[in-house]
Formats: sequence, structure tokens, C-alpha cells
Amino acid sequence: MKKTEEKISRLKQGRRIAFIATIVTLLLAVMKAAVGYIFDVKVLIADALHSVADMVAIAASGFGLWLASRKKSLRFPYGLYKAETLITLVIGALILWAGVELLRDGWQKLFIVITIQEFPLLPVSASIISILTAYFIAIKEKSTGKIIGSQSLLANANESFLDIATSFVVLVGIVLSYLHIPYVEAIVIMSISILIIKLGIENLWKSFLVLMDANLEPQLQSEIKEKINEIYGVKGVGEVKIRQSGPFRMVECNIKTSPTLPLYKAHELSDRTENFITDNYEHIESVFIHIEPSEKETISAIIPVKDINGMNSIVEGHFGRAPYFVILKINGKNIEIEDFYYNEYLNEKKHIGVKVIKAVIRYKLDILFTSQIGEISFYMLKDSFVDIYKIEEGLSVSEVTTGYFNKTFEKIVKPTHSLEESQSV
Repeated sequence: MKKTEEKISRLKQGRRIAFIATIVTLLLAVMKAAVGYIFDVKVLIADALHSVADMVAIAASGFGLWLASRKKSLRFPYGLYKAETLITLVIGALILWAGVELLRDGWQKLFIVITIQEFPLLPVSASIISILTAYFIAIKEKSTGKIIGSQSLLANANESFLDIATSFVVLVGIVLSYLHIPYVEAIVIMSISILIIKLGIENLWKSFLVLMDANLEPQLQSEIKEKINEIYGVKGVGEVKIRQSGPFRMVECNIKTSPTLPLYKAHELSDRTENFITDNYEHIESVFIHIEPSEKETISAIIPVKDINGMNSIVEGHFGRAPYFVILKINGKNIEIEDFYYNEYLNEKKHIGVKVIKAVIRYKLDILFTSQIGEISFYMLKDSFVDIYKIEEGLSVSEVTTGYFNKTFEKIVKPTHSLEESQSV
């Protein structure tokens, strides 16, 4: 609940920045239009019209963020986040339109000679004010857009940076017109218009892909898959899907776990995976986890033993007091000894089993074969989704595996020692 409130707060922050930028851009457009009209500077009037297009785009962005920040409802259970993407699509169209209009304006200026008799101090000042204001708007939109992950604010920031260049060209054009060199202005305006058209097309295309739920972040997809696979209890990760909804991401993934895992444990594993993703990836708004029984061909088993003698090693009766542990990889009827672990905690007095478990948990164990296990160790292993089978002391590792294949061993469903007794087991 707290995370959702934080996300809504960020959307409101972005909305506030967008509306402030709308008002400032409107004032700039009015100033440039008035000065251009009074002093008959057509290029400044054209720049004012371009600012009006920017103002509409920024206002649309603010409106989209306002919609996205509204609470979920029965009609819109996933929220209105995609409204922001839809508005970004509109922004892209407006930017494209502004670029085309600017290109036409630049083309026309190639054939019109404009001369100014007196130095245009006020039009030059208006252009300088426009440049400085556009710079501060662009910086604020970009920083806020990155913080809240807003596509439309970032799109507006890019457009504002282009406004700086456009206003600079207008400034140069005014000065060059005063110096009777008008053609440079037209050429530069046409060049910048091409950049604006490119930006508009990019925003249109990206918004289209987002609305079509395209996979835009394969690197994030691979990273999440790799991280989930490291969570203990996860036996494999199937398909991971990421779709963008406004400034947020929605994740769906299939994870595999032990077929013998109780339902409440599977639910616990699902919650653990979901919390891991939302805690580590700020812009992920929701996670849907589907759990499937693992069809894992290879399982990892551990057996406490008295000696190191391969498959003839003899089972030790006490889990925590065993001098060695043999780690097996079982694939069908094929058995391979992966490692022998030396118990370095034999001389300690308490919680030896707990310390051993912490040391061997890196093997991602599926099964423990033992004759006795204390209460703390038992619940630690069950929390780590390890099945525990009861065997007799004195059996060889080979006899244990044969009994496992023949299904002669029963699962241990509760500790064989009380909490007091397990202090030293």
C-alpha cells in the first residue's frame, strides 16, 4: 500500500511540473507573438506558434499524468497508467506536425528576403528569454521524468531542448536579417525541423510499441529471470514477460518448484519472488507469479556420513555431529557425487546443524537423508523447500540411493528432537 502511494505521489509530482511548464510556455508564446507582431518580425511569430504546439503537448502530458495518478477502480482494475502512453502518442503527432510546419516555413524563407532597418533589441531580448526559459523547463522535465519514469515528460524534455536550438536559430535569423544575410536562417531552420520530425516519429513509434505490449526491455527481462533463479526454492524459471503501462512496468513470470511442495509453501515462495522483484526494481508496479511443478531431471541430495569412501561411505546417525556430508546429483537412475563437505563446526557446542545448513545451502538442496534431525534444523530446511527422508544409521550411500529409488523411505514430517535436545544436534 505504501509503495502504491509513493508511486501515485510521483505521478502527481510529474503532473505538477507539466502544468507549471504549460503556463510558462503559454506566457512565452504570448510574449513572442506580441513582440513579433508589434515589430513585424515574422520569424518570432513562427516561433510563438511553435511554442503553442509545445504548450499543447505539455498540457496533454500533464493531463495524461493526472489520469495515470487516479486510483484503480472496478472499471479500470489495472489503473489508468496507459493514458500517459496514449498522450505520449498525441505528443509525438504534435511534434511531427510542428516539425513539418517548421520545414515548410524554412523552405519558404529561402525565397523571401527580409530586411530590418534598426537593430531589433526587443525581439532579440525575447529570443534570449525564450532560450533561457526553455533550458530550465527542459532540465526540470528531464530530471522529474527520469525519477517517475514518465515517457511523456521525457518526450517533452527532448522537445524543450530542441526549442532551445530553434529559439537560438530564430535569434540568429533576426540578427542575420538585420545584417541582410537571410538565407542562413532558412537553411538552419530546415535542418532543425528535420531533427524535430525525427523526434516526433520516434515518440510515435515507441508509444505504438508500448500500446501493443511489445517487449522493449530484453536486458531487464534477462536480468529478472537470472535473479529469480537465484531465489532458494525456485527450481527453474519459465517465460518472463514485461509490458509497459505508462511510467510503470507489469511483470508476469512462470517459476518452477518442487512437486511435493505444500500449497501454502508455494504461495509463500510466490510472495517471496514478488517482493524481491518489487523491492529491487522501482518502476515495476505489479508482478504476477505462476507456479508450476518442476520437471527437473537432476535433483541435489545430501547425506551425513562417517567417512569419505565414495558410494560406500557410511551414514552417520546425528545430522549436526556428522564429520562429513556427501552431496549427490541424482538424474533418473544415474548418481554422481558432486562434493564432500567437511563439518568444520564439530568442536562447537550449540546449533551445529544450523551452521552446517547455512554452509551447504549453496548447493540448492532438494533432499536430505538422515536418521535424526533437531527442531531448528528441521524447520530451516523446510523453509528452504528441502524434503527430508528418514534412513537408518550404518547404511552405505549406495544403499540409501537404492532405497530412495525403491521408495522404501518415509518423509520426516516433524523434528526427531525437541528444541532443548536440538541445541547440540
